[in-house]
Amino acid sequence: MTTEVYIKDYPRPQFVRKAWVDLNGQWDFKFDDGNKGELEKWQDNFSGDMKITVPYTYETPASGIGQQDHHSNVWYNRSFEVPEDLQGKRLILNFQAVDYVAKIWVNGVYVGSHQGAYTAFSFDITPYVTAGADNRLTVKAEDSMDATQPRGKQRWVEQNFECFYVQTTGIWQSVWMEVVDPVHLGSVKVTPDIDHASVKFQFQVNGPLNDQEVRLETIIRLKGRQVKKTSLVIDRAWLDMDVDLIHEANGPWKLSLWAPGSPNLYDVEFNVYQGEERVDQVHSYFGMRKISIEKGRILLNNRPLYQRLVLDQGYWPDTHLTPPSEEALIKDIDLTMEMGYNGVRKHMKVEDARFLYWCDVKGLLVWSEMGATYEFNDTAMQKFSTEWMEVVRQQYNHPSIITWVPFNESWGVPQIFKNKNQQKFTEFIYHMTKAFDPNRPVITNDGWEHTVSDILTLHDYIGTGEEFTKQYKNKEVIVNNERTFNHHKYAFADGYSYKGQPVLISEFGGIAFTSDAGWGYGKQEASEEAFLERFRGLHEAIKDLDYIVGYCYTQITDVQQETNGLLTEDRQPKVSLEAIREINLK
Repeated sequence: MTTEVYIKDYPRPQFVRKAWVDLNGQWDFKFDDGNKGELEKWQDNFSGDMKITVPYTYETPASGIGQQDHHSNVWYNRSFEVPEDLQGKRLILNFQAVDYVAKIWVNGVYVGSHQGAYTAFSFDITPYVTAGADNRLTVKAEDSMDATQPRGKQRWVEQNFECFYVQTTGIWQSVWMEVVDPVHLGSVKVTPDIDHASVKFQFQVNGPLNDQEVRLETIIRLKGRQVKKTSLVIDRAWLDMDVDLIHEANGPWKLSLWAPGSPNLYDVEFNVYQGEERVDQVHSYFGMRKISIEKGRILLNNRPLYQRLVLDQGYWPDTHLTPPSEEALIKDIDLTMEMGYNGVRKHMKVEDARFLYWCDVKGLLVWSEMGATYEFNDTAMQKFSTEWMEVVRQQYNHPSIITWVPFNESWGVPQIFKNKNQQKFTEFIYHMTKAFDPNRPVITNDGWEHTVSDILTLHDYIGTGEEFTKQYKNKEVIVNNERTFNHHKYAFADGYSYKGQPVLISEFGGIAFTSDAGWGYGKQEASEEAFLERFRGLHEAIKDLDYIVGYCYTQITDVQQETNGLLTEDRQPKVSLEAIREINLK
């Protein structure tokens, strides 16, 4: 089952134009350790001494290079064809993600730059290309070991340590092009409202709107049957439209809601007309679902939701942060659901848009989490704020995302317990996120030392179920900061207090088998039987406490030196998946 318009490997599956050009594959590549490429104008006459397979970074075996030493400046170059029939059209160059600063040249002419490792960006390159001919695309990527840039689990020293892994440098998601009319749809923000059986569209339209009447047609379908068709005259770049979804296809007032087990999606087609000519067509989809909090419980579609999440860091042995294929993403989701989990906490990584698409289609809940900085100063705050809001805007329409997690375990705000500046920064991020998206919970700061937060989340790698029950049976002493947990951490930062938020154990477990290589949390187990006994005990202890509304187990797969996954790095089960499922669903 897919959406009405699905194109395999299409990099942006929630905003689909059927005609596109894939620029992944072999590029010329060169390290620039002296940072002399711009001074010597490499963009004018590039002579790469290596080949690289985009979108895999040079640190990965899949790139064809596989060097793990850090290089601050790297260059890419390739030729690409431009169609002859570009007359009156615009050519858009899209990058899904480049870590960390990208500078772009086309045929030696500087096009622009983008800063931020985890977000997509685009350039209109029409003025710089020659139609019907080969053209050159040159990219310089600048990265650093600077702890003020959002880096997530990427190390900032020469060797891996603790739970920090090989860095990611340069292009690590797809590069592609599309041709559009000068007047075209730029973006659509989609907000479902199940209580009023309606959906709100907020449109951004690009291009000149003063030549002749421009009209936007919106067609909504459910399982191939048309639900609504509307037409709106466009007289400005930004405009809103509310559409009620009361229709005969499902009976009066009956909505097809999105939820795990029944991930119903509405297909939507946007057509832009200039006069009588259709100048743009975009296919998308949305889910009618509501996430809310009431009386210490998390509700999905106005019903209590018990979250059974697994921590997912999204690493692969040969491709690191880059998915090796769309099939690999689907496999991870299928394995997660096979084990009885209804969601994932994407940890310290903003995942590929195709992963979120398949979570939408298959019905897997997602917590979207930002890659952390590891210093706190003005530069770190500015970098983090800008990139985080790009993440929220770009991921907003996915019904599978039910929680935003900008901060984790005081990373980037290490003195948050007492430091007022760090506390105020997390408050700022919380309120800025809620201003853009008032409908999803925001967690600050996941694990402990919360400031303002919609959910109280606790991390604890306590060894056994018996120890867990002893530690957490008295809710009040934990939530009211009367006692510490997990190595002397308090639930709330100084000056903040419990306001009745739902309580969720968002990291625990991390059990590993005995091994000479790698590590897990606490005692390592020698057998599957011992592993499952401890796994079962921890889960039963959590479920026996009625004030806890869900959990997130660490973790789905091993990651480099961290060997506490339920699966190996190459996705082979370590224990019976059926046994894991039985424990989760009990």
